[in-house]
Amino acid sequence: MMIDPRELIATRIGRFFKDGDMVNLGIGMPTLVANYLPIGVNIILQSENGFVGIGPTPVAGQEDPNIVNAGGKPVTILPGGACFDSAMSFAIIRSGRLAATVLGALQVDEKGNLANWMIPGKMVPGMGGAMDLVAGARKVILAMEHTAKDGAPKILKKCDLPLTASQEVDIIVTELGYMEVTPAGIVLRELAPGVTIEEIQSKTEAKLIIPEVVGSMI
Repeated sequence: MMIDPRELIATRIGRFFKDGDMVNLGIGMPTLVANYLPIGVNIILQSENGFVGIGPTPVAGQEDPNIVNAGGKPVTILPGGACFDSAMSFAIIRSGRLAATVLGALQVDEKGNLANWMIPGKMVPGMGGAMDLVAGARKVILAMEHTAKDGAPKILKKCDLPLTASQEVDIIVTELGYMEVTPAGIVLRELAPGVTIEEIQSKTEAKLIIPEVVGSMI
């Protein structure tokens, strides 16, 4: 059975969290994590546009135009959720109350540097709250495709795009594997089904550290 890569990434990231964690989900792929949280684990999802208590994506036809995430996509809000202004939202983000933030990335390197907001020469809407999120959250998790559309590596020895943050990334999850950023470099912790160590290394510019035991993402 074929596994949807985005579903695989979102499901694996959902397993990092524990009961009572408050977690921010960035725009794009990270928003899918809300659909794949472990059953029975109470995780509070925060959206930087001003609410806590994000639920799963609404059923088609039942969307509420007043309930959207930071990317403007329809979401649900769970019982007990709360709405507030941007000042309160960023007070939560900057105060260290977030157990984790999940973001996408254009590039990440072996030092844990992150570039996820600008490609020089191209029009961009701005960095949003990414700089606040990666500095304020206790753990920074990247949900990303392993390579760019042209096949170029996105996990590098050194980022060459403008940085969002320096040495803040803790975990990288792609359709090929789960990696941890450590002071020694990027450690390969788990592989996706059917992926070999040789394949993931061939698509990664940074030299991966391979432990004696590499687990499976499933």
